[in-house]
Amino acid sequence: MTATLEEPANQTRSPAANRLRTTMAAARLSFNWLGVRKSLNAHQKNQAADSFGAEGKFLSAGKKLLDTSHPVYRNVTAIRGRAVSYWKGVSLPYPEPGMRLIRQDSITAFDHQIAVFRDELDDAVVELDRHYDELRTAARRRLGDLFDASDYPASLIGLFGIEHDFPSVEPPSYLQQLNPAVYEQECQRVQARFDEAVRLAEAAFTEELAKLVEHLSDRLSGEADGKPKVFRDSAIENLTEFFQRFRQLNVGSSEQLDELVSRAQQVVRGVEPQQLRDSQTLRQQVSTQLAGVQSTLDGLLVDRPRRNIQRRPR
Repeated sequence: MTATLEEPANQTRSPAANRLRTTMAAARLSFNWLGVRKSLNAHQKNQAADSFGAEGKFLSAGKKLLDTSHPVYRNVTAIRGRAVSYWKGVSLPYPEPGMRLIRQDSITAFDHQIAVFRDELDDAVVELDRHYDELRTAARRRLGDLFDASDYPASLIGLFGIEHDFPSVEPPSYLQQLNPAVYEQECQRVQARFDEAVRLAEAAFTEELAKLVEHLSDRLSGEADGKPKVFRDSAIENLTEFFQRFRQLNVGSSEQLDELVSRAQQVVRGVEPQQLRDSQTLRQQVSTQLAGVQSTLDGLLVDRPRRNIQRRPR
C-alpha cells in the first residue's frame, strides 16, 4: 500500500490576498555604503567630557569623516534616493523587513532599471573619488586633532553599491516531505503574511490619497495674505501619478477605496493646472467636489483601528 501525503491548503482565505500571492513577487533592495560617521575613541571622549566637567563613559560622541553636503557626494546619495523611490513606486508593502511585492510581469523592467541605477552610481562614485583628496583635506582642517588618517580608505571605488534580489516567500517544498506539521505551520504563516500585505497596501493607498486630496483642496480653497495660495502643477501631477500606480497595483481588496479613487479621478479628469489658476469658478467647483472625497477618506482612516492608521496633525 502506498501512502500519499495530503497537501495542506496553501491558498489564502482572502481573494485579494490570493491574487497578491499568485501575481506578485518579493523584491528586496539593499545598499553597500561607506559610513561617514565614526564614534570617538575612549581617549577622545574623555577629552570632550573634560570640557563639560563630565565623565567620558557617560558621553556619546562621534565625528563626521566627510562633508556630505559636497555636490559630488550629494550626487551619490541622490541616486540611492531615486532607486528607493522607484522600488517603492512600483511595489506594495510586505510585512517582512526590507521586502516589497512587485508584479511578476514587471520583474524584467525592475531588474533593468536597478541595473541602470547601479551604472549611474558607479559613475558617480568615480567622480566622487576624483574629489576624495579634496574632501580628506577639508576633513583634516575641520576635525583638527580628531582627524585620523586610518579612518579613510585609500580609494572610494567599490565602497558604494546597489544590490537587489527576489527572495522566495513560499514554504520550501522539501519541507512537505521532511516534516508535514512544520510545513503546515509555514503555510499558515505565509497566509497570514499575505493577508497582512493586503491590509498594508490598502492602508498605504488610502493614506496617500488622503494626503494628496487634502493638499490639493488646501491649495484651491485657502488664501495667504488675502490672495489665493500658490498652486503648483505638481498638485495635479502627483494625483495623476497616484491614479496610474493604483490602477497597476490595486488588488481589489476594498470596493469603498476603489470608489473613492474613481470619484477623485473624475473630479480632476481633463483639468489643467493653468485652468485652475485662471478660473475662480473652476477652483471652487473642484474644491467643493474634493471636499466630499476628503470627508469620506477622513472617516475611512479614523474607522480602521485594526490597521493602525493615524493621521499626522497639521
